[in-house]
Amino acid sequence: MKLLRKEVLISLGLVRHRRLRPSVNAFQYGVYTLLLPLRTLGEAPFTSRLCSRNRFNFLSFHDRDHGDGQTPLLSWIDNLLQAEGIEDADGEIWLQAFPRVLGYVFNPVSFWFCHRQDGTLRAIVCEVSNTFGEKHCYLLDTGSTLPWGVELTANKVFHVSPFCEVEGNYRFRFMRTTQTIDEQQIERMVARIDYADEQGPLLLTSISGTLQPASDKLLAFAFFRYPFMTLGVIARIHWQAAKLFFKRVPFFRKPVPPSSTVSR
Repeated sequence: MKLLRKEVLISLGLVRHRRLRPSVNAFQYGVYTLLLPLRTLGEAPFTSRLCSRNRFNFLSFHDRDHGDGQTPLLSWIDNLLQAEGIEDADGEIWLQAFPRVLGYVFNPVSFWFCHRQDGTLRAIVCEVSNTFGEKHCYLLDTGSTLPWGVELTANKVFHVSPFCEVEGNYRFRFMRTTQTIDEQQIERMVARIDYADEQGPLLLTSISGTLQPASDKLLAFAFFRYPFMTLGVIARIHWQAAKLFFKRVPFFRKPVPPSSTVSR
């Protein structure tokens, strides 16, 4: 399946998280993300009255929140892919991320969907951030076309939570479906990230949503439904950490970050 649209999209959906042991802890909450066609946009600003690029608005997207924070986004992702031997991701690059809400954002993970010119998916970069201001990118690459729905794996090398050691591996699945409802095609995306340590599965997480063009009407709906969404993301991280602490889940000190900012 191909993302054929060439406009900014909004995904309205849910984040789900479930910890399996030593104490079960589960939650879900509503969120929305933006999907940006970076090659189509280039350096152009957004046309929306409610959502701006690189300037304050109710909602906004700032280029410096992603990549290395300095290099233009297209140059940064193209350089990363080429350094890892991927020369044919010359089609659209879709970046999925939380927007800034009233100027604030924290993105635990953002996804870069890298396509060939024929629209087929070539690779995915998962840009992971922790609350210490550090980032790491997991490059998911099969060596050729990357089918939607296939399971992909990466060894965990980056510290995210003090309640998980830096060991084990992630299992990723990215799924897209299209349904026709009332003569309209409705696209839905789901990203699943499950984590297992040496004892087996530990965390089951997902982010899902329905894709629609990011009209001012939908942006206003999303903003007023979740007016403090991104502040809520960081607040929930600390609230869930407090719950795990009082449940006496083992605590692990932050290790030295990996020397490389990219891994497979």
